[in-house]
Amino acid sequence: MSIETTVTRAWQRQAVWLWLLLPISWLYGLITMLRRQAYKIGLLSSYRAPIPVMVIGNISVGGSGKTPLIIALVSYLQKKGVKVGVISRGYGGDTSQMPVLVSATSLPHIVGDEPCLIAHMTGAAMAVCPNRQQAIATLLKADPNLQLIIADDGLQHYALQRDIEWIVVDAARGFGNKQLLPTGFLREPVSRLEGANVIYHEKPSTDLTRTSRSGNKIQSTDRLTMHLQPAELQRLWDPTSNAAQLNSVKPTTNSRVHAVSGIGYPQRFFDTLESIGFEVIGHPYPDHYDFSLAELLQYSDYPIIVTSKDAVKISALLADYTATQALSDEYVKLVSRLWVLPVTAVLSENSYHNLDAQLKALGIRINHDMNTSAPL
Repeated sequence: MSIETTVTRAWQRQAVWLWLLLPISWLYGLITMLRRQAYKIGLLSSYRAPIPVMVIGNISVGGSGKTPLIIALVSYLQKKGVKVGVISRGYGGDTSQMPVLVSATSLPHIVGDEPCLIAHMTGAAMAVCPNRQQAIATLLKADPNLQLIIADDGLQHYALQRDIEWIVVDAARGFGNKQLLPTGFLREPVSRLEGANVIYHEKPSTDLTRTSRSGNKIQSTDRLTMHLQPAELQRLWDPTSNAAQLNSVKPTTNSRVHAVSGIGYPQRFFDTLESIGFEVIGHPYPDHYDFSLAELLQYSDYPIIVTSKDAVKISALLADYTATQALSDEYVKLVSRLWVLPVTAVLSENSYHNLDAQLKALGIRINHDMNTSAPL
């Protein structure tokens, strides 16, 4: 088990030994505060893009549903007639080749797994680079008519000035012990949410009232929310030339499956599969994990279901393998067991109203006469 997995599980259990790391968290918090203040008062320089920038991020380590949210927002804006591009750090990619544009045919080991997924799902103009200024310059050189840039996971990247911030909060996971790294899983304190534009990732509910910290009932109609809606299982690899793979049988509800996940919060994926009726054998891996085909062979007794993000990497492995040789019998059997569960971010109606108002304030025209249904 990796150190990352061990610490992640400790955060989930709120293990007592984590409190031994509290002095490190205090130091981390002090450095974070001083750094942010240095950008705010101009001691550290920041970059203002020539067009508006919307940052999507979170204050915690691990998955919060940020990538599906970005895909939903980009798709919505495209249908509204807004020319939107995306930038990302490109985590897991080859920084020596950055800045680089991302397309539907880009490879995850070059640009990162999440950018590959975003580009594949939306077809939006996209560039990746740890230096966000270079990413924006590359993006605008390729597509100078863009009206808006969405920055993936750039909340703590204060070297980039932003016009809109959306902070995603996983309501089910919460804030754990509410401590900063490494005692807890927070990148910034909970106070960072005060006065911010927060979208809560939570289960869909018909209850329009919530209880505040003081115990009073409050209306939640102003609360921005989202949830992830699972779609039908899809074959991960479906080359029509191989009949053996096409004869694979889709897992049915109440059947036992291996759930293999290398995302920030694997338990959400496991819970989703259980909620739609599968008996789940969970196999959590570190976020952005580089799978190999050989290690997937061990899950041979039941179908294997992965996330869309992991499917991007596994598909690339299969494409690379089959480019030079035919699949062996054991790999043919593996492919027949591989399935992916796509999910779509479903946003509350007021989330879109909020976005429309923010863009209008920036002078970005929303075309309400077009087909505006988001891909929900």
